[in-house]
Amino acid sequence: MQHNFKPVVKLAVMAAALICGNAMAQSSVTLYGMVDAYVGATKAGGADRAYGVNSGGMQTSYFGIKGTEDLGTGLKAIFDLNGFLRPDTGKQGRFDGDALFTRNAFVGLQSATLGTVKLGRNTTPYFISTILFNPLVDSYVFSPAIFHTYFSASNGRVYDPGIIGDSGWSNSLVYSTPIFGGLSANAIYSFGEQAGSVGKNKWGGNVLYFNGNFGATVAFQQVKFNSTPGDVTAPTALAGFDKQNAVQVGVSYDFKVVKLFAQGQYIKSDVNNATGDLKHTNGQVGASIPVGNGNVLVSYAYDKTKNSVADFKRNTAGLAYDYNLSKRTDVYAAYFYDKLSDQSHGDSFGVGMRHRF
Repeated sequence: MQHNFKPVVKLAVMAAALICGNAMAQSSVTLYGMVDAYVGATKAGGADRAYGVNSGGMQTSYFGIKGTEDLGTGLKAIFDLNGFLRPDTGKQGRFDGDALFTRNAFVGLQSATLGTVKLGRNTTPYFISTILFNPLVDSYVFSPAIFHTYFSASNGRVYDPGIIGDSGWSNSLVYSTPIFGGLSANAIYSFGEQAGSVGKNKWGGNVLYFNGNFGATVAFQQVKFNSTPGDVTAPTALAGFDKQNAVQVGVSYDFKVVKLFAQGQYIKSDVNNATGDLKHTNGQVGASIPVGNGNVLVSYAYDKTKNSVADFKRNTAGLAYDYNLSKRTDVYAAYFYDKLSDQSHGDSFGVGMRHRF
């Protein structure tokens, strides 16, 4: 006797398809990234000029994998593993020795009504406020705001390490509120993970407000160490370092014909030695001007850094034209000028391309 199993098989295939489709709708995994490279030259103050093909002109290149799973009742599980890369050499990281996923490496929970919690290595709220309120965003080659915040500087008498602790913090916990009428807040705490001591830690946060054409932010962070931190490259200059407090405010307004930006920042590093505490004060103004299928980007920053025995002043400017070939691809030409008192100026220029995937 023969049995016709075709209807049963068809029903099983349809059920499996529905189950898989439902699972696919509830979870997703995305491979994404951005590649940026340029040809040009760089010259630090007091140094010779270097020509070549370099990476990360307008933005540091990165790649990653991220995903979500719908857990029901408005709750989602999220993760992100995201690392920097250098397309000019094919190497991972921003520099030799940089870890694989230093841009972000976290797992967490997200709720539309309760907010988001992330555990792992997280981008700091302070960095987010820095890049959102200057026209050259997070360019580590052409943005004055990035240089005055995240780069060290010295005139031979005063050493300024800039913000200590990187743009991302390992061993960190982040909480982000939902957005209420354009207002949101983020808080971060990074554990020192040092046995028998809780002194080595970092914490901070920001408040963001966006309403129509107007935007504003206030950000704060404190980095505390039991001894001179390893990411200070001149420990002799900062012997006796204890902690650093930083505060920043920023505003922007889009007039459509031009978008204006302004930032102010104060960084105080407590140093227990003969030179005393280090005080850094800077401001930045800038504009993004639509021209053709792109934008002219211009930014200027001024800084004064001092301790009890000496000081220096710093003037920095950046100018670029960023042209959109498509929604994912743009080309750019940029120039950067940097001058510390009592030093010859430094500058950089280049023409490059950026592609997002």
